[in-house]
Amino acid sequence: MSNRSHHCGRFLQGAGTRREMLRQVAGGFGLAAFAALGHEERAAAASPHRIGRDGMLPSPHHRPTARNVIFLYMDGGPGQMDTFDPKPVLTDMHGKPFPMKKAPTQFDSNGNCLGTPWNFQPGGECGTPVSDLFPHVREMADELLVVRSMTSPFNEHTNANYFLHTGFGLAGRPSMGAWATYGLGSENRDLPGFVVLDGGLTPPGGLQCFGNAFLPATHQGSLLRPADEALANVSPREDIDRQRRKLGLVEALDRGLRSAGNDRIESAIRNQELAFSMQFSVPEATDIQGETESTRRMYGLESEYEPTRIFGRECLLARRLVERGVRFIECTCPHVGTDRWDQHGKLKEGHENNARAVDQPIAGLLRDLKQRGLLESTLVIWGAEFGRTPFSQGSDGRDHNQFGFSMWLAGGGIAGGRTYGATDEYGYRAVENPVEIHDLHATMLHLMGIDHERLTVRFGGRDMRLTDVHGRVMHDWIA
Repeated sequence: MSNRSHHCGRFLQGAGTRREMLRQVAGGFGLAAFAALGHEERAAAASPHRIGRDGMLPSPHHRPTARNVIFLYMDGGPGQMDTFDPKPVLTDMHGKPFPMKKAPTQFDSNGNCLGTPWNFQPGGECGTPVSDLFPHVREMADELLVVRSMTSPFNEHTNANYFLHTGFGLAGRPSMGAWATYGLGSENRDLPGFVVLDGGLTPPGGLQCFGNAFLPATHQGSLLRPADEALANVSPREDIDRQRRKLGLVEALDRGLRSAGNDRIESAIRNQELAFSMQFSVPEATDIQGETESTRRMYGLESEYEPTRIFGRECLLARRLVERGVRFIECTCPHVGTDRWDQHGKLKEGHENNARAVDQPIAGLLRDLKQRGLLESTLVIWGAEFGRTPFSQGSDGRDHNQFGFSMWLAGGGIAGGRTYGATDEYGYRAVENPVEIHDLHATMLHLMGIDHERLTVRFGGRDMRLTDVHGRVMHDWIA
């Protein structure tokens, strides 16, 4: 086995023979493929926020408190009044006409007040109330900053997902993970800087939610499966020495191009290097056989409920990827037999199935990161594209609500054990300290040492950024 599997990968190697070889191979690649990379070259040249050819990491704008981000994406939109924002008035009004003016909803089939089926209990020493849907997460309440006043301009999944992931409500913009790696690079050249752990549900909006758009292709999200072979065909299919001999032959054939150089194919060169390295790094990073039984139990890997085991493995792999320097990791939800967190009907069954899948693994992740000393440098974000209505859809469901919903953050410089903002007494609209998705993005980048207004790329005749022309750093959230 190559000795590359015996180090953690937290150092960067400079240009080597493989890079030179791949640069020489360029003449044999299809010209059409490289034409598509032309705009990426121009984007990369427009900003210093990228890994240079010397293998050095770019410098942050200011001292960061978070080196890595784990985004726990709750596909579909959990009800805020069912999870982290208790509304006793709404419960008292259950079954009665909703007294506030209703805005149009996705399906516009709205009924009376719908109280939550779950009780809330105080969690941790801080006493933050958390629903009985999340008894394990409640134990970690002292680490959580619960933001109860999130808002979004969209109430349809696809547009809201694009907005949550890219800061823009249509396809064609880079994902926040792509921006993070573009701004800071990756601490491990043998693994992708932006990884999406695929629990089984692709969000509405598709893979463009994780895309690089006009950023170089090296910054797009790489999908890994939490079970079996993490990435199809990643394991070497032939003898490594034989691969090296093939590469040496190509180098000899293309030796004449050595001095030519071509920035236009830099992304292709990096991707080819990474693909070679991942034959060793991905199997090692995703092999959890060495984890202790207590760690496996903590994440729920021994659960009788398969979705818990799937998401538990995602969370455990997220910790392992953080240890190996992966900059941004997103965990997506598993199938639970009903629907994602999108309960237009059968609210109790659907939310309980989804919460059962993620509750123990999330608590295990927070606990494990903390006891390993990683939580203070890892920002964990939990949330979805929007929340749910306090009035019913049909008899036992909730429609989409973008006017006020909950997300939480932990670690990475966040001041935990608190709540921020508020919705009205029914949980319908944010009435205190409303927060936009652009503000979340600006704060995330700030914690990582990036000034969101300075991380820009010239594209289409204007300077593009994750936060567009918006975004406030929420200093009140920071410890």
